[in-house]
Amino acid sequence: MKTYTTDQIKTISLIGNSNSGKTTLAEAMLFNGGVIDRRGTVESKNTVSDYRLVEQESGNSIFSTVLYTEYQNKKINILDAPGLDDFCGGVISSLFASDCALMLINVQNGVEVGTEIHFRYAEQLNKPVIMVINGLDHEKANFEKSIEMMKERLSNDVVIVQYPVNEGVGFNAVIDVLKMKMLKYGKDGGKAEVLDIPADQAERAAELHSVLVEKAAECDESLMELFFSNDTLSEAEIRKGITKSLLARTMFPVFCISAKNNIGVDDLMDFIVSEVPTVTDVPAPLNSNGQPVKVDPAGPPSVFVFKTSIEEHIGEINYFRVYSGKLTENIDMINTSNGTKERLAQLFVCAGKNRTKVPELHTGDIGAVVKLKNTKTNHTLNAPGNDWTYKGIEFPEPKFRTAIKAVSEGDDEKLGEALYKMHVEDPTIIVEYSKELKQIIVHGQGEYHLNILKWHLDNIYKIPVVFNPPRIPYRETITKIAQADYRHKKQSGGAGQFGEVHLIIEPYEEGSTESSFFKIGGKEYRLSIRDKEEIDLPWGGKLIYVNCIVGGSIDARFMPSILKGIMEKMEVGPLTGSYARDIRVYVYDGKMHPVDSNDISFRLAGRNAFSIAFKNAAPKILEPIYDVEIMVPSDRMGDVISDLQSRRGMVLGMSSEKRFEVIKARVPLAEMNKYSTALSSLTGGRAFYTMKFAEYAQVPPDVQEAVIKAYQAEQEEE
Repeated sequence: MKTYTTDQIKTISLIGNSNSGKTTLAEAMLFNGGVIDRRGTVESKNTVSDYRLVEQESGNSIFSTVLYTEYQNKKINILDAPGLDDFCGGVISSLFASDCALMLINVQNGVEVGTEIHFRYAEQLNKPVIMVINGLDHEKANFEKSIEMMKERLSNDVVIVQYPVNEGVGFNAVIDVLKMKMLKYGKDGGKAEVLDIPADQAERAAELHSVLVEKAAECDESLMELFFSNDTLSEAEIRKGITKSLLARTMFPVFCISAKNNIGVDDLMDFIVSEVPTVTDVPAPLNSNGQPVKVDPAGPPSVFVFKTSIEEHIGEINYFRVYSGKLTENIDMINTSNGTKERLAQLFVCAGKNRTKVPELHTGDIGAVVKLKNTKTNHTLNAPGNDWTYKGIEFPEPKFRTAIKAVSEGDDEKLGEALYKMHVEDPTIIVEYSKELKQIIVHGQGEYHLNILKWHLDNIYKIPVVFNPPRIPYRETITKIAQADYRHKKQSGGAGQFGEVHLIIEPYEEGSTESSFFKIGGKEYRLSIRDKEEIDLPWGGKLIYVNCIVGGSIDARFMPSILKGIMEKMEVGPLTGSYARDIRVYVYDGKMHPVDSNDISFRLAGRNAFSIAFKNAAPKILEPIYDVEIMVPSDRMGDVISDLQSRRGMVLGMSSEKRFEVIKARVPLAEMNKYSTALSSLTGGRAFYTMKFAEYAQVPPDVQEAVIKAYQAEQEEE
């Protein structure tokens, strides 16, 4: 294929709610550009974009797909993103790697949940957005209602560039108020016949043209002056204003199509190649220090990997965007994210699973490479001499978690490898093995997200698995002072074992100081503090180990052994087997034997003395509490708050943000299981939330009792 230079390359992402027609539009664009000679359909499972079996079976895009088409001597890179928010990783990476987004809106439904969510993602990434109302040939098409919803739920800066003449069955014509012409299409769509605007549409077209002119002039002082002087702008001047307004996100132009019938797609593509910004027009990408990196067609080669895919019989394919210089075959690069040297032996451009080998790629283009040693999503490849990395894609925090287990223990290793591969393809899937919970925990964006993961394990990797409720990482601590002593004595021929430890434990609070006097059970203890060790525990909280031994009752060389024994019991609390935290231990007395005392004796004596004291110190369970922030439509706020309260949540505050109410609350993790599913049910899918660990807090007595009983029952089963 032809080699395209930077000024000839446009890169767009297709975003929007599921079933808005993104994949069908991509198919029409590839057909119009001659990349394919026959348009496939989602129903026939033969589209270029949704080529994976899971996508064909579900009828939805699961992964983003890299495509391209050639049109009017320009190359349009197309990133077709999934519509369901469970697969938002593909949406965010597609937006990140593109210069403009086409927001597809199904005219039957108007602005849907996914429309709002994707529009927010585009806003967060500061991407220009073109609104594309699709399906205008449907009997339930309602263009005016869609426009009304767009202005109400998305932005008042939505501006009509095209409107339908005859929406509904038989739709075949639009009025273009930029060109001030009617575009009429034949039965098979394709190229429009350009006609004068009919008399019955002249008044409305003139009104909308005036709105477009005013909006185009707002973003440029010279255009504003021309507008005031002439009371209008030429088509070329309007186009200049639209391009500037797109970049400033002060205009979201609306186009009309029927992707299924290829109506309006040619004019949309005309607009893309002429008005959509190139990589040199948009704000420069940032490096890891937050500084802009110059996009330089004449500079040293530099690329960013925004997507990694694993294909059968091929292995890993890395999709990248060129941000500087020219890439050629057999070029040597440095992965500055990890220091690996990589050779890009062959370069490809992709249309779904179809790859075309090319000799070179210029700044702004999107390509693919296979068989790299150690390069993944979010990595930077630079020519030797450049040591910086791009800031990278920030994926959202997981919202759903489950424990996963292979049905057969013999599949455990295969399961680990498969989960790693799925994380490589979709970084929003997070996998962790919890030594504490003795479970593999998989985190994702929703229940459906993880069900699709299970589909892959069942059907692609042939590993039967089961999902189980994830255990909660409780912590244990004490609430009062307790004293205990323990003598470990063992004699079994030869050398014996002897060690005796006396200790006191008390709750530790940040900033508190050690005590030298205790009264426990009517008995007084006066201690002489010699030294202390403050240990930051790997699982949070602290252990303060205080040496109060005087007179040599325990040799100093045995103090580390006592601490080791205490730490062993800190790892297995007596109530639920959870980690213990925030305890101060005073070792104040004990006994040794000149022959039989050794490290293991004092480790066992310290461990058992601590265990006895812990049980007598009114132990309590702590549970993880999360900060939860929910954006919800105002008419559903009451239901959401009631549900949070039923989950032992504490509402901290409420505010309004862009037509949504924001609820901030603190909720125990134990009550957040399957919350994404419940919230979607409560709000018709229109709410979304984030959650972040806040602190550990004591559980209420009734909850503690239930947790302990559940733990004991589990232990009996095992």
